[in-house]
Amino acid sequence: MSKLTEIKPAKTCFEHIGGKLGMLLLYNFVDKGWIAKDNPSNKDFYITEKGHEEFTKLGIDLSQIKSEKL
Repeated sequence: MSKLTEIKPAKTCFEHIGGKLGMLLLYNFVDKGWIAKDNPSNKDFYITEKGHEEFTKLGIDLSQIKSEKL
């Protein structure tokens, strides 16, 4: 197996993507402005307007995510 086809883990934790892949996605989405926090000390992120547009372009149905008061 070559390095390019080496198997990489895509772990899940309950209903969430976990592990290194999950962290890389999180950092990437923050860097792109697709998700953000109201306050840096808050643990919760929200999907930005740009995120709604970009996730929709990727074919992700955000209507499956319930709205929450953060």
